[in-house]
Amino acid sequence: RRGVAAAAGALVLAFTALAPTAASARPVPGSFADMAAKVTPAVVNISAERIRQTAQQQQPRQGVPGDPRAMPFPEGSPFREFFRRYYNGPRGDRPQMPGQRPQMRRAKALGSGFIVDPDGYVVTNNHVIRGASRIEVILHDGKKYDAKLIGTDSRTDLALLKITADRKFPSVKWGDSDKARVGDWILAVGNPFGLGGTVTAGIVSARGRNISNRTIVDFLQIDAPINRGNSGGPTFNMDGDVVGVNTAIYSPNGGSIGLGFAIPSNLARQVIDELRTNGKISRGWLGVQIQPVTDDIAKALKIEGPKGALVSAVVPDSPAAKAGLQSGDVILRWDGKTVASVRDLVRKVSATKTGSTVDVELLRDGSQKTITVNVGANQDGAQRAGMRRGPDAPAPAAVGKLGLGLANLTPETRQRFNVGEDVAKGALVLSVRPDSPAAEKGLRPGDVITRVGNTEIASADQVAKAVDAATKAGREALLIRVVRDGTTRYLGLPLKS
Repeated sequence: RRGVAAAAGALVLAFTALAPTAASARPVPGSFADMAAKVTPAVVNISAERIRQTAQQQQPRQGVPGDPRAMPFPEGSPFREFFRRYYNGPRGDRPQMPGQRPQMRRAKALGSGFIVDPDGYVVTNNHVIRGASRIEVILHDGKKYDAKLIGTDSRTDLALLKITADRKFPSVKWGDSDKARVGDWILAVGNPFGLGGTVTAGIVSARGRNISNRTIVDFLQIDAPINRGNSGGPTFNMDGDVVGVNTAIYSPNGGSIGLGFAIPSNLARQVIDELRTNGKISRGWLGVQIQPVTDDIAKALKIEGPKGALVSAVVPDSPAAKAGLQSGDVILRWDGKTVASVRDLVRKVSATKTGSTVDVELLRDGSQKTITVNVGANQDGAQRAGMRRGPDAPAPAAVGKLGLGLANLTPETRQRFNVGEDVAKGALVLSVRPDSPAAEKGLRPGDVITRVGNTEIASADQVAKAVDAATKAGREALLIRVVRDGTTRYLGLPLKS
């Protein structure tokens, strides 16, 4: 399948080097040999041993008449791998049968890493060593050391190990990833497919790549061939400094096609330093649900173009709630720095030290204001903003301009559409006309409209009145707040005549 995969390795690919056109650009290296000789002693192979419980393994018997476990296809047959799932289970292990006892099986994962301190501190990816019962670090000279896990961070997929010996280890220095430009030469070193130290070269292909919503990393994209086994290995600039940690590849077949991704060194260094000091990562927490400011939302809020992050809900008793942040606020600047997008705000808040005080500039009801937030510690798990329950209103209503059929929240409609008591009041969407603005924006039956413009909604009639008022005022779009399955979002709906 096509997709982003963990770069547990590297595969050599041909690449074409183009001569620089700018006079200030570095010339094409005649050889990478001197730099490779300088940095490779500090690059290590990592073997992570995991213990898995499986059914008793039984090898498929070939050529035994009448045996239901007999694999009828010889080695090399195109059907053998397909039917292995039937004879041996999805991972090559025979499924546990009645009366069988589970057994423990040892498995090893191979990856890469690099030493950043002569005392033996080793950087790698979290996914390389995750769940390992034993971690072994193999140096360039073949010597092996048992490693101690100092700490991990799943949000950036980084881990720090420590090896100990009566010697100083070869090490490399962190570089400045902010200075890595698209088109700069880089060198990747790692342990592809467990083959051992391998060097590949390429360029920085792009910056600021978002390849997963589960991370807070804006990756460097590189075309130096990396593949399974290269995870955790370093990307070097032409000064021999680490500017990235190789982490993932985009591939249709698991092999390198020139789309590799590395964690920028400036982020990696910050995480590794904190792991070394504290053994864990403490990130800032604001306590809001946020969403992008779309073109329609920008029009509804009368701001110039999509920018900032829209607060859709505030977690009760959170730093945001205590500071006075409100649903519908658009956060424009965090600690004096412009917020370009939702991800940008997430990164900025996460990078803020717990307990610090930050000024937040925001847009509320058409006016800009600044509030002060005391940043809290990151919370595990999602927390939702709660609302107090209000009285149900009796009358249904239809809003033809938006293409909506609405009703009030009643015990019957709540039960029918599974609307919880945490949604205290609002107008329930009963139907959506297929060719309507509401349908275009993804509204569907069961959604609850809780706010239109600056008006908190307690009944379906209020939605109709707010739409009529906005139309008479000549508004191009209308901002509405919608709750769906416990999640709050804002939508900008164009007002069509």
